[in-house]
Amino acid sequence: MKARVTVTLKTGVLDPQGKAIEGALKSLGIAGVDSVRQGKVFDIELAGQDAIAAEAALKTACEKLLANTVIENYRVEIGV
Repeated sequence: MKARVTVTLKTGVLDPQGKAIEGALKSLGIAGVDSVRQGKVFDIELAGQDAIAAEAALKTACEKLLANTVIENYRVEIGV
């Protein structure tokens, strides 16, 4: 089973990497860029679990390793 975990900074947390990307896009002449927020995407393959167990396991992984829940949010998608 395939899953995707997306980790992004919480609203209000400063994002210097996003600001740098925003500046680079503008310097490349990409019009209409108001702001950029960066994040992380993990594509994970799980064996031998149903969707409910897989989601629970991935939420545990996010809480313990993949996301810093003080400053980051995460979203788990199963079957992507």
